[in-house]
Amino acid sequence: MWYTGIDWADDHHDTVVIDEAGHQLASLRVTHTREGLDQLTSFLQGITGPDAKEQMACIIETTHGLLIAALLEAGFAVYPVNPRTVDRRRKPAGAKTDAIDAYLLAKTGRSDLPDLRRLQPDTAQIQELKALTRDQDALIQSQTRLVNQLTACLKAYYPVALELFTKVQQHSTLVFLQTYPTPDSAKAASLDEMTAVLKQAHHPNPTKAAQHIWHTLRQPHLQADAITTRTKARLMLALVSQLLPLVEQITAYDKEITRLFLSHPDRETFSSLPGAAKRLAPRLLAGWGDDRTRYSDAASIQALAGTSPVPYESGNYSKVHKRYACIKPLRNALHQFAWESTRQEAWALEYYRRKRQEGKSHSMAIRALANVWVRIIFAMWLKHESYESAQFLAARHAHGKLAA
Repeated sequence: MWYTGIDWADDHHDTVVIDEAGHQLASLRVTHTREGLDQLTSFLQGITGPDAKEQMACIIETTHGLLIAALLEAGFAVYPVNPRTVDRRRKPAGAKTDAIDAYLLAKTGRSDLPDLRRLQPDTAQIQELKALTRDQDALIQSQTRLVNQLTACLKAYYPVALELFTKVQQHSTLVFLQTYPTPDSAKAASLDEMTAVLKQAHHPNPTKAAQHIWHTLRQPHLQADAITTRTKARLMLALVSQLLPLVEQITAYDKEITRLFLSHPDRETFSSLPGAAKRLAPRLLAGWGDDRTRYSDAASIQALAGTSPVPYESGNYSKVHKRYACIKPLRNALHQFAWESTRQEAWALEYYRRKRQEGKSHSMAIRALANVWVRIIFAMWLKHESYESAQFLAARHAHGKLAA
């Protein structure tokens, strides 16, 4: 058996190989190019031979990327580890180089391999769903930043615009602002012109909305001076020009995510979750995956999702704290789902309120509820079943009797 530690970077990768006795056999630095990755896989195959690639354990601090893809495609076993693992193995002097990190990763593989889980890639459908949902979340974050900037801009010179529409990021709102960038230009427009603009922007009720806007603009409202109006109107148009295509792309992502999700065999399991709806159900599936052999029990997912607390004891001192090392997108999806479930499931709301009465903060109570939901989802997922509230309540009642 051989153990290779690979310290990856944006432009190069350092590799150190040791044997079962802990002796360093070879080391190599390659560039992050097609030629460099080919050189790395050839280097490793030169040690193992073409028929013993499974005996080479590649220890690395990431689970995705072109480097991982090259190693898996070449047939090597990849074991991802948390970056903090290497930090704990440093000598007291604290020396750190890429070559030292690669060596420490190799030593980690040699000593802890039974405790490491080999990387098994998700199915192509889950990989695509995971990438799409995470990329869309990044786009939504960009949209939120732009909406906040646009709201602040309108407050500075066009506050009445915030009274005219319920959501700034709606397509019809953005088109209206682009057409009438100042209060005076909007006030000068006729009712028929406004109605036509809202119709073209696909407002759900253009006639009624136009009448409301037209009358509101003729009421007394705050207005800025000419210089502020000219400068902030320019900024507003710049923000709107960024938001319009972004909103369209987020909508396009929604359609593709929905298409992929509805074609997956596990769609019924995650769609049945109360409050998951079309936004959270695909994210839960993407983070959870569909490999039934990946998790030994529900506790494994609770740790990966960051819903289970981390205990800390020293002498007479004892406490628990939030788990920070976890899959953040899955944790976020579970937290959002747990909160939504309190609006539809009476037992979930009761559990949340009980935790609050115990002195837990909102986030702690939601995290505890999400921890319960992970056990429920795990049982459903293993059996390919959908969530039934009555079935869950009956099982909880029966469990309570047994526990008593």
